[in-house]
Amino acid sequence: MFLQRLITAFVLLGQFALAAASMTPTWSDVPYGPAPEQRFDLYSPTQGNDAPLILMVHGGAWRLGDKEMGRVVDNKVARWVPRGIAFASLNYRMQPKAPPLEQARDVARALAAIQHDAKKLGIDRDNIILMGHSAGAHLIALLAARPDLLDEAGARPWRGTVLLDSGALDVPAIMNGRHLPLYDRAFGNNPADWLAASPYQQLHQATGPILAVCSSRRANSCQQAENFVVKAQELGTKAATLPLDKTHVEINAQLGDEATYTEEVERYLNNWSPIFAKHLR
Repeated sequence: MFLQRLITAFVLLGQFALAAASMTPTWSDVPYGPAPEQRFDLYSPTQGNDAPLILMVHGGAWRLGDKEMGRVVDNKVARWVPRGIAFASLNYRMQPKAPPLEQARDVARALAAIQHDAKKLGIDRDNIILMGHSAGAHLIALLAARPDLLDEAGARPWRGTVLLDSGALDVPAIMNGRHLPLYDRAFGNNPADWLAASPYQQLHQATGPILAVCSSRRANSCQQAENFVVKAQELGTKAATLPLDKTHVEINAQLGDEATYTEEVERYLNNWSPIFAKHLR
C-alpha cells in the first residue's frame, strides 16, 4: 500500500512539474512587426521538433487584452503542450491605434512570421490551428473569409479555425440593431467599413474547416454562429457549431480544463489533422 501511494505521488509530482514547466514560454515577445504590440509567445513541447501548433488570438472588445492572460493561456497550455502540441499566444495593435481590419492584418502577419520561421521555432507549418476568443475570434473568422489578407502578409492557409464565442460575425446585422457601445467604438458609423470587417459578408469561397463555439446564454451569439456556418457549408467548407450552456468568459477559460467541452473540441481537431489526432489520442 505504501509503495503504491509513493508511486502515485511521484506520478502526480511529475505531472505537476511538466505542467508548471509548460507555463513558461520557450520564446517570449517574438516580434512579427515593428510595433511594440506585434509580439507573440510560444510554448513548446519538450519532445522533438515539427510540433503542430495552436495559435491563439485573445479577445477584449478590440481595445483590451493581453497574450499572457491566464484565461487565454493557462488551461490550454497545461492541456496541449504536454501532449506534444505547441501553443502560441499573440498580441496585436489595439484600438484606437488600429481598427479591426488592421488587427486582422496583424494576425495574418504573425501567422506568416511563424510559418516562415517554423523550422527555427520547431513548428510544423502545415499543421497550424487558429483559435480566437471574442474579438480574437472575429479577427480569425475575417482571415478565413478574406484570403486577400493572407496574400498581403505572405501567409499560407492553415489547418482549421476554432471560433470561441465570436464578438461579431455579421457586423451589419449588429450595427443595424440594438447593440452595445463597444461595437460603435470598434466599427464606427460607416456601413462600408462594417462590410469590409464582416466575416459573413466577406465569405465568398470555401475555406479550411471551421468550428464555431457559441454561448447559448448570450443574445444572438449562436444565431450568428449558425448563420456563418451554414453559409460556409453552402460554399463547400466543413463547418459546425458547438452551442454551450456557458458564459462568454467560461468558453475561453474552461477550454483545456473542463473535460467534456475540451474533448469535443479535440474531436474536431482530430478530424481535421492526423498529426493532431496522433498527439491527442
